[in-house]
This record gives sequence, C-alpha cells and structure tokens, in this order.
Amino acid sequence: MLCQPVIVSVVLVQGLLSGIRARKLETPAWIDSALEEANIAPALLNQVGTCVTAEQYATLIRVLIDRRNDEWYGLLSRPLRRGSFTLMARSTLNAPSLEAALQQAADTFTLLQDDIILSCVREGSLTGLRLEFRSSFQSQQMFLHEYLLRLFWQLLAWLHAEPLTARQADFSFEQPAHVGTYPYIFPCPHQFNQPRTALWFDSDMMAGPVRRDEQALRLALPDAVINLIVPRPGDHATSANVRTLLQQASPAWPDLETMADLIHISTSTLQRRLAAEGTSYQALKDQLRHDIAIRRLSTSDVPIATLAAELGFADSAAFQRAFKSWTGVSAGSYRSRLFRPEKEGEQHD
Repeated sequence: MLCQPVIVSVVLVQGLLSGIRARKLETPAWIDSALEEANIAPALLNQVGTCVTAEQYATLIRVLIDRRNDEWYGLLSRPLRRGSFTLMARSTLNAPSLEAALQQAADTFTLLQDDIILSCVREGSLTGLRLEFRSSFQSQQMFLHEYLLRLFWQLLAWLHAEPLTARQADFSFEQPAHVGTYPYIFPCPHQFNQPRTALWFDSDMMAGPVRRDEQALRLALPDAVINLIVPRPGDHATSANVRTLLQQASPAWPDLETMADLIHISTSTLQRRLAAEGTSYQALKDQLRHDIAIRRLSTSDVPIATLAAELGFADSAAFQRAFKSWTGVSAGSYRSRLFRPEKEGEQHD
C-alpha cells in the first residue's frame, strides 16, 4: 500500500515569502538559503503545480520565525515578535464561550499591530471573524487573508478541543488561480469578490465552551502556530476516513455507493457529511490521485503507465489528461522540471 501523502501546494510556500519579497526585507540569496534550510529547492517555486511535504512547509515556518523573529513573516508593517501568538492565545483561555474567545483574540491581535482590524460580528444565525485592512498593501496580500482566517479558525477548534465546522468563507479578492487548494485550507463553502473577508460559524456553535487551560497551552508550545496552520488530511473526520479507505482500495477505486457501504452509512448521509466538511467524494478521489501522483513523480522513476494503473485510470492518456487539468503541464514535463529549472522565456506545455 502506498503511504498516504501529506503535501502542501507551492502556492502556500510562495505565500509565506510574499511579504518578505514584496517589501524587499531580505535579499534573494537570503530567501534561497532559507528555502534550502527547509530542504526546499528554490527552483520549485517557479514551476506550475508543484508541492512540498508538510514537514518541509513546517520547517520553513520555523526557519523564517527564527531568522527574523517575526511570527507574521514580513506580512505586516512591523514584526510581531516571537511570543505574540502565545499572548493572543492566552487572552482567550478564561473566555465564557467561543464567541467571547474569538472577540478577545481579535482585540489582542488588533492591539499588537497597526494594519488590520479584526472584529467578531453577528449576521442572522451566523457569528464570524471579519477583516478590515488599513492599508492597500496588506489588503492585496491574498495569503494574509487566508492565513488569518485559517489561524483563527484552528485556534477556535483547539480551544473547543474538537473540530469546528465553518459555514462560509468570504474573500474580498477575485477567485485565485490556486482555488484548487481551498478544499484543504478551507473545507467549507467559499465565495469571492465580497465586501469584506470573513469566516462564518453557526452562532449556536459559537456559544460552546472553551475547554483548554494554561497547562494545555504550555504543552502546545513551541510549535502551536505550526500545528494550527499546516494542513492535515486528518483535520476532518469523514473526509479523512474516506481518504484512507480510498488509499487502501487503490487501484480498485470504489464508487460512492461502495464507499458508503464500507463506512456503514447511507449514500445520502456520506454526501451530506462530506458537504458539511466543504468537499465531495469525487473531489477527495481527485485530490488523493493528485497527491499520490505528485509524490510518486517527485520521489521515484515510476513509469507513467504504471502510475496511471496505480491510480485507477483506464490508460496513460486518461491519466495525462487528468494530470494536465490538475497542474497545467503533462506528467513528464512536471517530472523533468523538478530536476531542470525552467529557463526564462521557456514555454509551458
């Protein structure tokens, strides 16, 4: 059986570096050396559809924080020194509810920096976190929007000591080219070109208790930010279960009805649970095939035909069509570019 891959789109790596690059806080050589310290080849950042492992991504977060003593990677106008997140998390521990915890965390973050106002707001039956940017530079950093929402979402889930389902994610920017990564980052419905970036939860859920205390926070350090922000397949129970069963069944990929039988639930219940986690059976199947293909192409010399069979495709041509739809390039081109940096002006497939 193939090992279940945990990989992260290179778009998220580019996001970590976007503030440092845009504000020219460090030289290109400094950035390359930080990537190399995390065992990430700098050339990967210029190649369509590439990924790194979750371990590499987590290491890069540590490297950037250690080197710059800034827990926000140059995305804000002034650094937030190491310990800022701990201060923010500690402010929530005695809150009477998740809604109050969100408000306290938002207030603390707003006090720590000058660029963004975070607000805990209610609209009808929903309670959410809303972002308001004071400068155009920060508002144009898509990764900053994404990072803030995911970090606060996962902080609330950690405080509650169980998964917390979001009902909607709104973004004030246009749909990005990397929207295909959103099922992992934001496993909930999302929409773009909205008046404000915001993340919404059921108000009844936000009335739930804070279950963590000071001792739990001390145990979670020093990698609290990494544990919250790095995507994990196991973050969402039904999706994780389906993904594992799909992996075990490979290359005889079961259909939706067979999968529901394996989990001992009805087809409609499986569809409903996956929808609540912001995904679908076909999306999970495609994402797992994508992840395995990326990992196998990056770490082995497996023939394309063999890989196509492992992934349950009828033939190599069907796999090539799917791979190009995922990444924009053919499988062969993807593999060659991992070891041959793309030259300036070189045309994509």
